[in-house]
This record gives sequence, structure tokens and C-alpha cells, in this order.
Amino acid sequence: MEILVPLSQIIVGLGLLNVWLLRFGKPTAFRGGGAANMKEEFATYGLPAWSCYVVGFLKVGSALALLAGFFIPVLVLPAAAIVAALMVGAVVMHWKVGDPLKKSVPAISLLLLCVLIIAGHWPPLG
Repeated sequence: MEILVPLSQIIVGLGLLNVWLLRFGKPTAFRGGGAANMKEEFATYGLPAWSCYVVGFLKVGSALALLAGFFIPVLVLPAAAIVAALMVGAVVMHWKVGDPLKKSVPAISLLLLCVLIIAGHWPPLG
């Protein structure tokens, strides 16, 4: 756990920043339905356009908090919990539109990593 938890923080933090800052407007094999970018993916799920920006803000903010958590540990637990909740939502959205399981693999992976992070930081700091 000594190495797995910090490594998970790095993977989740950098992974989210990659998806939301570098690949936001690009197609990937994991986009929901036939979406070519993040905005189209949210439309595919039947979500309002503004929700893409709210989720993006939460994911980028949580990613930064996970990385900053190496210096400010109190940030880690809430950030991992937010990401875990959002990943549950992502899996549900993939299921809702009938995506194959393969498209849910990144969300499931980040969810499991966040569970590991939460377990490694439990109980919360005093």
C-alpha cells in the first residue's frame, strides 16, 4: 500500500488531466456511443451541455487536488471520493447508451484506483 496509493494518485490525477485538458476535443476508442469529442459524448448520454463543464471542473479540480495531496494530504480523501462518484456515473452512462464493456474500462479502472486511494487514506486525518 505504501507505493500503490501514491502511484494511484499520480495515475488518476495525470489521467484525468490528460483526458480533460489534452484530449477533450479528440476522439478516443472509449467515448460513449459514436461521439468524436467530449461535448458529443455528453450529448450522446442525453445530458445538458452545461453538465460537461461542471463535470470537467470537478474532474480537473479533483485531479489537481490528488496531485497537490502529496503536499497537502487533507485534499486526497475528498478528491478521490468525488472522482469515484463521477466514475460510477460514467459507468452508468456507458451502460445507459448500450456501450460495450470495453468503453467502460477506463472509468472502472479509475473507480478502483480511487477506492484504493480512499482505503489508503482512511480514517481521515484528524
